[in-house]
Amino acid sequence: MKVLVTGGAGYIGSHMTKLLGQHGHLVTTIDDLSTGFRDAVLSGEFMEGSLLDSEFLNSVFSKNNFDFVIHFAGSIAVGESVVNPSKYYRNNLIASINLVDAMIQNNVNKIVFSSTAAIFGNPQYVPIDENHPQSPINPYGQTKLMFEKVLQDYDRAYGLKSVALRYFNASGADSEGALGERHMPETHLIPLAIRATKYASSGLTIFGNDYDTNDGTCVRDYVHVEDLCEAHLLAMDHLLSDGESRQYNLGNGKGYSVLEVIQAVEKISGQIVNVCYGPKRTGDPASLVADFSNIRSDWGWQPKHNLEAIVRHACRWESQFD
Repeated sequence: MKVLVTGGAGYIGSHMTKLLGQHGHLVTTIDDLSTGFRDAVLSGEFMEGSLLDSEFLNSVFSKNNFDFVIHFAGSIAVGESVVNPSKYYRNNLIASINLVDAMIQNNVNKIVFSSTAAIFGNPQYVPIDENHPQSPINPYGQTKLMFEKVLQDYDRAYGLKSVALRYFNASGADSEGALGERHMPETHLIPLAIRATKYASSGLTIFGNDYDTNDGTCVRDYVHVEDLCEAHLLAMDHLLSDGESRQYNLGNGKGYSVLEVIQAVEKISGQIVNVCYGPKRTGDPASLVADFSNIRSDWGWQPKHNLEAIVRHACRWESQFD
């Protein structure tokens, strides 16, 4: 199977290209390296370029007979999307439309899209299932939801079949130690907590401690990056078997508070996380937890990694930077 992976030099995309290679697929990765790393692409062919460059895209498709596309490329920082929405509408919407237009022009009609729980906005109930109202509160979530709508319209008009996978908190690292999070700057809790155990000057700020949760800190659903990748393989199998377009929520189905995550990091690292408290951040819901029963019922997908495994793999990845 010949697979195009966009954003394959990034965090989740690089884990996916590795897994695809292990399953014998022929992989071509497109990435502009604005946030990704060339050395993270461990399988197949790499091509540096932007999805905003239609000429480049059409050249890639015309030279390759792709069977399938997995689309990770895009901008992901919620806060940045609020202060720089133009970047997000270009990178997450216009670039994605360029991609599916090139697919249609070159008779490629199957795509898995990296979506997000941010399409739901502030939760009206928890856990969040696929029927939850979709009301994003920032341009990041808005652009992801808009492209989900594009995919639905392209299915009706052109027969483009898609699976949109809505991640909750992607986390962890490659269980073999080859890959992990390398965001610059890093904004995710687990790597920040691990780094705070190693550097005295790297205290960790907890934003708010009076939420309506068990310990007053925000609760989130952490799902291992390898479990996410396994869901993409199932999505491929579904579409390659002429399945219809689908949308699924992906999480562990269990929420952990910020303090519970910090405790897990301290237990596994054997070190103390130096914490301080700051004010709540605008738009941070008290709790975000996935109901993933639909994908479990339809495809048998079940996360294999708990929080301890997530933190253990992340700690091993971070240890190389000591």
